[in-house]
Amino acid sequence: MQEFLQEHQDRRDAQGNRLVVRNGHQAARKIVTGAGTLEVKQPRVRDNSPRASERVQFSSAILPPYLRRSKAIEEFIPWLYLKGISTGDFSEALQTLLGEHARGFSANVIVRLKEQWTAEYEQWSRRDLTGKQYVYLWADGIHVNVRLEDTENKKQCLLVVMGATVDGHKELLAVQDGYRESTQSWTELLVDLQRRGLSLAPKLATGDGALGFWAALRQVYPETREQRCWVHKTANVLNKLPKSVQPRAKADLHEIWMAETREQANQAFDTFLAKYQAKYADACACKADLHEIWMAETREQANQAFDTFLAKYQAKYADACACLEKDREALLTFYDFPAEHWTHLRTTNPIESTFATIRLRHRRTKGNGTRKTSLAMMFKLAQAAQKRWKRLHGSEQLGLVIEGKVFVDGVQEDAA
Repeated sequence: MQEFLQEHQDRRDAQGNRLVVRNGHQAARKIVTGAGTLEVKQPRVRDNSPRASERVQFSSAILPPYLRRSKAIEEFIPWLYLKGISTGDFSEALQTLLGEHARGFSANVIVRLKEQWTAEYEQWSRRDLTGKQYVYLWADGIHVNVRLEDTENKKQCLLVVMGATVDGHKELLAVQDGYRESTQSWTELLVDLQRRGLSLAPKLATGDGALGFWAALRQVYPETREQRCWVHKTANVLNKLPKSVQPRAKADLHEIWMAETREQANQAFDTFLAKYQAKYADACACKADLHEIWMAETREQANQAFDTFLAKYQAKYADACACLEKDREALLTFYDFPAEHWTHLRTTNPIESTFATIRLRHRRTKGNGTRKTSLAMMFKLAQAAQKRWKRLHGSEQLGLVIEGKVFVDGVQEDAA
């Protein structure tokens, strides 16, 4: 208000008196904030200009008209909802946290807010992307359970795409529902981004091994390079190994994707294959099954048990190695990009860490009511979380990536 008065201090009448002056305060009102309920009296300004058309009006950016709850509380409500607080319990929960003046948050208020979030999501999902450029993409599918719709929608999967801008900031780019993680669903999402103006292909996309996304990416943005997520790949490989072996295998996998150069990564890759293919495909000592061999009553029964053992374990651990081997090149693509960016590019953690809360909400409530609610919740969660997303390390190197500079083991080739 003081700045506003200072800005208009030269406006005076014939006697030299100021036309824009203080005029007491507006009526006090109570605002629900994270610190509880506060009583606020907003200063008022009067413009004494004789012509109504020339008068100016003071409007507070801190305290907009009709505000009854702070922006922090607006973010707090979807957070509580996502944590599993049911609509009917909001009033009690908010009264406990914020005091008696939070009684106005009835179930109907929450329903209206969800309708508002849905409208905001629909507007956001149609926004113009002309002129935007994203150097990197992260893509993942969040599987959810929809309780109140037909059987087909119960197989809903929320497709999420995040992007890194040319200045290194991460942004939520798209949230759309699809049938599982099919090629058709991913193609529709990427084509929609392209149609709304995202014509420049990203340099690299990181995602899990779901074939639907990669097939769609090659169709819509064929120039974009592919990086498989190491977190997903590690989980897939470990699932094919016995629990007793998993800690050692996980450490060996870590040696691959944390290697300083592609050559060292390939050496660690070959070491893993040689170690586990030999040890667990040909001589995996599962005590109970071996016991069946040497405790057999006849040679024929022993041979049958031996053949069963080989069929069971040779296939099982060969599968673990094959699971790793088939994506070797796509798992090591990140070596062709600046080393400062590797920690961001090797996994889809930017999505996983942000949307872990939505999975918690679904577990607590056994699913959202409708697909629209699922989309709105995902959107509101990301909108609040986006403010805390970290900027890419070495963001100044993004310009070199856009220019097409060649990087070898994370170092620009002509600068090596």
